[in-house]
Amino acid sequence: MKGKKIVIGVTGGIAAYKAAELVRLFVKSGAHVRVAMTLNATWFVTPLTFETLSGSGVISQMFDREGASVDHIRWGQDDVDLIIIAPATANIIAKISNGIADDFLSTMVMAATAPLLVCPSMNSRMYINPAVQDNIRKLRERGIFIMEPGQGELACHTEGPGRLPEPEDIVEYASLLLAEQDFSGLSVLVTAGPTVEPIDPVRYITNRSTGKMGYALARAARRRGAQVTLISGPTSLRTPAGVEACPVKTAEEMMQAVMDRRSSFDIIIKAAAVSDYRPGKTADHKIKKGADSLTLDLVKNPDILAELGRTKKEHPCILVGFAAETRDLLENAREKLKSKNLDMIVVNDVSRTDAGFEADTNMVRMIFSDGRIEDSPLMTKDEVADLILDRLKALRENNAGSGC
Repeated sequence: MKGKKIVIGVTGGIAAYKAAELVRLFVKSGAHVRVAMTLNATWFVTPLTFETLSGSGVISQMFDREGASVDHIRWGQDDVDLIIIAPATANIIAKISNGIADDFLSTMVMAATAPLLVCPSMNSRMYINPAVQDNIRKLRERGIFIMEPGQGELACHTEGPGRLPEPEDIVEYASLLLAEQDFSGLSVLVTAGPTVEPIDPVRYITNRSTGKMGYALARAARRRGAQVTLISGPTSLRTPAGVEACPVKTAEEMMQAVMDRRSSFDIIIKAAAVSDYRPGKTADHKIKKGADSLTLDLVKNPDILAELGRTKKEHPCILVGFAAETRDLLENAREKLKSKNLDMIVVNDVSRTDAGFEADTNMVRMIFSDGRIEDSPLMTKDEVADLILDRLKALRENNAGSGC
């Protein structure tokens, strides 16, 4: 989203307070944001809030300041990349659908040449009203993008459809609309997160992986047009919008999920931190504290990446592995790249505090099957994800992926 110009229209619904977080997220992503409000919206959130968050002036009336008489023209056409209305009430949806322009926001939309994303938010009875549904249908037919509202308890204490989509999901949807669709037509499988290996019903063996890198890769691939499946161990992360999620817990469950799906993917990225060993036996009941020491008999887990590499001729794809190392990074990664028949391996030093597990940033070394090595600077994991996808795109274009 860096450098993109976004106009956010805020209308008079209780969900207007969520628009403040939406503006913050866009600004954090590097976008330039301006906010237009209806007068009713100013009853819920003050313009000063949005001015502070966006760093730009807010307009809520057609003629509320000197020299603003054509702002409704400029705001929708002045190199704007996307207009988002969030929340979009039944009223603003009806205005846009029927060509009514009686305030700054509706007039700006009428004159706009930029793409428009509408995020409905209202009482569920209002949302399912035939008139509202007909207006939404007309907007879709005109090429206007509509996000489906969420379901659940509403501010009016009723339950049903009508909740404003979460700000993170709106940002992700907007990113999808604005991104180059250079992975369109490709299918990508990503594994992410840790696996957990139970000792007894309350204890398990795991590792420090949070899944952030794998989720960033799934998010970036979907944003760039791919059909994405994410097989993930337990994490606290939200599944990226538009990504098919397959939750698993143990290494054996992840192995089964990957092998059941592998044949339909052009690219497989194994970013998960799979436990190498598991307890040989899981106790049926909690192991009570007793002796001064306790010995666990560990057995080796299946090597998912090695099996994918071994059978790659039967199931051609670009195969990417990850290596989390604390020493001898290059030597260990090269050995893994060769022994597991990979097209590319991404290695990072997980002893660093600013990269690898738990961090929001990463610094990786990419090693290719032809011997090339490329180091990245310290970047956000979303930026690293796009860099990795750029290299995978080049591999496909150059037919460098074995078996592809």
